[in-house]
Amino acid sequence: MRWIANPLNSPKAGMLGVALRDSKLKIPAAAMPVLADLLVSRGIDEPEAAARFLSPALEDLHDPLRMSGMKAALDRLEAALERKEKILIYGDYDVDGTTAIVILKTAIELCGGTADFHVPHRIREGYGMRDEVIERAAAEGVRLIISVDTGIRAFAAAETARRTGVDLIVTDHHLPGTDGVPQALVVINPNQKGCDYPCKYLCGAGVAFKLAQGLMQRRLEAKDQSRLLMSFMKVVAIATIADAVPLLGENRVFAKLGLQGLRRPVNVGLKALLEVAKLGDGRALSASEVAFRVAPRLNAAGRMDVARDVVDLFNEKDMERARRIAGRLDQLNAERQEEERRIMDSIFHRLEEEPALREAYCVVLDGEGWHRGVIGITASRVVERHGRPALVISREGGEAHGSGRSIPAFHLLDAIESCAELFSRYGGHAHAVGFALPSANVEKLREHLDGYARARLTPADFEPQLEVDRELPLGEVTPELYQALLLLEPFGMDNREPVFAARAVRLMAPPQAVKDKHVRLRVAPAFNGTVAMSETVADFTPRCHPDAAAIPKRSRETGATVAASSSSSSSASSSTASAASWRDNVAFKAMGWGLKESCDKLQLLAGDRLDIAYSLGMNDHPEFGGLELTLRDVVRAK
Repeated sequence: MRWIANPLNSPKAGMLGVALRDSKLKIPAAAMPVLADLLVSRGIDEPEAAARFLSPALEDLHDPLRMSGMKAALDRLEAALERKEKILIYGDYDVDGTTAIVILKTAIELCGGTADFHVPHRIREGYGMRDEVIERAAAEGVRLIISVDTGIRAFAAAETARRTGVDLIVTDHHLPGTDGVPQALVVINPNQKGCDYPCKYLCGAGVAFKLAQGLMQRRLEAKDQSRLLMSFMKVVAIATIADAVPLLGENRVFAKLGLQGLRRPVNVGLKALLEVAKLGDGRALSASEVAFRVAPRLNAAGRMDVARDVVDLFNEKDMERARRIAGRLDQLNAERQEEERRIMDSIFHRLEEEPALREAYCVVLDGEGWHRGVIGITASRVVERHGRPALVISREGGEAHGSGRSIPAFHLLDAIESCAELFSRYGGHAHAVGFALPSANVEKLREHLDGYARARLTPADFEPQLEVDRELPLGEVTPELYQALLLLEPFGMDNREPVFAARAVRLMAPPQAVKDKHVRLRVAPAFNGTVAMSETVADFTPRCHPDAAAIPKRSRETGATVAASSSSSSSASSSTASAASWRDNVAFKAMGWGLKESCDKLQLLAGDRLDIAYSLGMNDHPEFGGLELTLRDVVRAK
């Protein structure tokens, strides 16, 4: 793995650190240089912007009217409420689409209206708006349809709506095509041409939220708005994190405030969902817990069955019924996992047996009858394992449906558009696409994309890379620093968890294997020439003291008492310990998830010196918990 060091701007970081030191955030002075470096490397170098980033608030939300088309959409929606018109919300079957329905439907009801909704069935209808749904709605007296998380390329649907006398408001976040936007009554999309909205990377639920926010500002009293916006924030946070949009700007407000609100959910369905995900214990949730434990259960409905279960869950008022729906989602997620394993076994077998397929610059895999609900996930797994763009396609007779995922160096939507004639339909963005095509075109697609990718990629683009934010010797790692880094959460796209490098650290004991794939190490700061390589090493466990490593502890190896400060002497070497920082005698527990094979190849022994890339975390175990390193990579020190 190649380590990529992020460039530091020390003068800017220094000025920012001085400004933040005088802020209300109460950041420890010792942690300020590291925090300032991380902020500047993320493009946040102004004190006001840094304060908003570290402590976002409702007041940081943008005015919805800054989004093109918003005023016209609100005027039409208000007219529908006044005239008691039938309204249909047309969504999508993933987390983003279903939660967008929940948000907009709830806002309309709070403002005195009612709205029905339609969630397409992934297998029977596929992605996008269909003419027959619009025609049926028109026949039932619907005069306003609002799309959420879909519709930006629905040209035929917009024409059908016009023909049947239905006003169509499109709200979407996907990129418009080269032909512009559909001829709907109104199109709301921060990515459309001419829209100056500051946050261009909202998810679909985020765009729906802005419409809901604007409606509530018009229809509800000011005293109720903050409370209601905070209640919506929990759902928008789930969608924002699940859709993997950048957690910057307004998305950061959604994610930060929403995760805080999830500690105390009020919605019955949300409580049941957190219970079944084993997260309903009142503690703050992380973005990764939402991404890997909450979102998959919501996504499972659309992947394996009927996505309207998600909307029903959030609309449910009875706890027992909500628990039954949440239990069904949990079961569907288990079925999804089993189906994913089955397809992945087939895919990896093919990749091992067919070198030409494995060595393609853009991997295209297809199988008869593969479940369409999980092919996107399997494409992600192939990218993770092989480091190359991947498309996974399910053939069903003459029809084929696929999903693709990419690497940073390869714009996947551009690649798909380079052979648009092969597809029945397609859409997506730089890193993910979905499409349908005749099965007869699959081989043509494979050949074209491999050639297209070879003209734009080099083998170096496939090499795993690890971005390292800065050097951070273990002697500088403290609980105060860890607490300061928590201000950067939640972590996600474009605000990844900080990764640090420590050079020539000491391995204090042989590696300990954990469940065949993982490894646990115990490491100490680099030997600086003043402290003997002794056994007088304290484990860093900040449980009962702001800096518990300063508390005298007993060495596990010798039972000797360890010095509490640089002025104390250790039983092993009183002459050297007095001249060195007590931090040189601190050992850290370090967990390497999936790194056992790498460590086995290094044949590590106690006393070896290593270069490590790591993140900081906290082990919550009541007896053995404390500050802990999460290893990203381990190599021998040069």
